[in-house]
Amino acid sequence: MLEEDLEVAIKVVVVGNGAVGKSSMIQRYCKGIFTKDYKKTIGVDFLEREMQVNDEDVRLMLWDTAGQEEFDAITKAYYRGAQACVLVFSTVDRESFEAIPTWREKVVSEVGDIPTVLVQNKIDLLDCSCIKNEEAEALAKKLKLRFYRASVKEDLNVTEVFRYLAEKYLQKLKQRIMEDPEVVHTSSNRIGVFNTAGGSHSGQNTNLLNGGDVINLRPNKQRTKKSRSPFSSCSIL
Repeated sequence: MLEEDLEVAIKVVVVGNGAVGKSSMIQRYCKGIFTKDYKKTIGVDFLEREMQVNDEDVRLMLWDTAGQEEFDAITKAYYRGAQACVLVFSTVDRESFEAIPTWREKVVSEVGDIPTVLVQNKIDLLDCSCIKNEEAEALAKKLKLRFYRASVKEDLNVTEVFRYLAEKYLQKLKQRIMEDPEVVHTSSNRIGVFNTAGGSHSGQNTNLLNGGDVINLRPNKQRTKKSRSPFSSCSIL
């Protein structure tokens, strides 16, 4: 699908109210760890992990955004250039569930309709749930989103969420390349497709599929090997 010396990189933003498990989800996926201590994200944080999808090397750049309203102006700027999105609400937080349409609108207003999933986190606390199963399913249907029930604590469906987004983005990228083969070339230095022949990703990045500018930061890069979830059965709608 792509030229041999090109690497696919995907900017993924994880959004939702505070304390729903966004940071924990990224930490679990990138580092394989979980901590129950809540620490409010100030502005944004960033981790990355490499994976292989359909024989393609993919680098996921995961942006953890603050869920508090006081950081709204800051975090919206980091949506620009995103190519995939995770919308997260908590099983035990009714307000976080009701806020999902607003979060969806914020992302769409910045980057348009990108591959997105809806995640109900903390299903290990279903006994304390304040959201009915049919309510969550109805919201996913209304927003036309793939829906995952997940538990970051139990490492349930975390990997599946990000793999699905990578697959959806690759499908979109493949379609774009079929329509315009000139999109991908060996001198490319864009988010979405990187030239890896020289081993450098420096320079100004631009969004391949959405046309938005990307804020160019140099955060610490975290890379971990893929871990396999011990859970294989979960309802995916």
